[in-house]
Amino acid sequence: MDNQHEQPLRIAVVTETFPPEINGVANTMQQLVTGLAERGHHLFLVRPRQVTDRRRRTPRGHFLVPGLPIPGYRGLRFGLPVYWRLRHLWLRLRPDVLYVATQGPLGHAALNAGLNASIPVITGFHTQFHQYSQHYGLGLLTRPIEQTLRNFHNRSDATLVPTAALRTQLHESGFRNVHVFSRGVDTALFDPARRSAALRRDWGCEPDSLVALYVGRIAAEKNIHLALETMDALGARLPSLRCVLVGDGPERARLARNHPNCRFVGARVGEELAAHYASGDLFLFPSLTETFGNVVTEAMASGLAVCAFDYAAAHEHIHAGVNGQLVPFDDAEQFVARALALVEQPEQVRAMGKAARSTAAALSWSRVIAGVEERLRDVVGGRSARPAPKAVEAAETAPSGNGV
Repeated sequence: MDNQHEQPLRIAVVTETFPPEINGVANTMQQLVTGLAERGHHLFLVRPRQVTDRRRRTPRGHFLVPGLPIPGYRGLRFGLPVYWRLRHLWLRLRPDVLYVATQGPLGHAALNAGLNASIPVITGFHTQFHQYSQHYGLGLLTRPIEQTLRNFHNRSDATLVPTAALRTQLHESGFRNVHVFSRGVDTALFDPARRSAALRRDWGCEPDSLVALYVGRIAAEKNIHLALETMDALGARLPSLRCVLVGDGPERARLARNHPNCRFVGARVGEELAAHYASGDLFLFPSLTETFGNVVTEAMASGLAVCAFDYAAAHEHIHAGVNGQLVPFDDAEQFVARALALVEQPEQVRAMGKAARSTAAALSWSRVIAGVEERLRDVVGGRSARPAPKAVEAAETAPSGNGV
């Protein structure tokens, strides 16, 4: 490797979500920013101002922009299209490359500002927005949303997706320059050793009781109703089984009232979240709208057998009957049936959990970040050899003052 290739890069990451917000994109962005900084690169982060920013000093390297609440997503905000602020920021701290993680107004402004400044831009495909629309009475907008996403990503130098299957799917839908940015898992945090007897007692468990666990947003787009249907069936078959749902969302209060035999414990983070994972046995994940599904690998790392539909992270890492159970996509009847078959064999559940932990042990974030670094260098090095993607006039995004 020559000296020029080894020079650290100046990388700007633009995202509408970042911890302490709780979601898969925020977690992935934290891993990306931290991992690239640890490899010697100069990182700065552009994100909307969060509620918690009122109570703390802005972290070094964070540039905050105005934002507004996202309807239905309490605590999350989308950034405003501050095109001119970003143009001035790129002039002051010109990055070698931009990574634009989200496709909201802020992401569009960042892409436009980057292209007009002739800065290489990589975009991340982190969320299936076109699929989410079907769960909020907006099914007619699915195709227009997909077209908007395709136009957005095809104007960048490359688009990163979490799985090879999604890369193929997007390529067949007309997306260009699509590459895989896989996902790792923090096996030091998510560890079977964090299993808590006290927590299990609080859930009403006997020493040998199985716990069926769900972790994620309590919302329609996560197919949460199938998770609860399955838990009801499991409880009827095995009365000693306990059902626990970790997370928050618009459906939580209503579903908690309608399913009194399930424990809705709210959102958890860090070591507390890790203890909740490790104190379960069977992880139910019926979502049909994932680009990856970080919770699947977190559950595996925590020593749980996973029952999930055969796509995204589950397709990548679960070997049916060995470290979990795969279900044909969107086959609700089979999802319930295969979960029932598992709880009738508690020893198999525990053996699958051990195998899942072994699988997750190989999924290091350091390997994943090294792959992203290579893609960033390829884009920076290759831009001079071809025309830049088409830029747009500044008038297409609303000016919003100077400075960040």
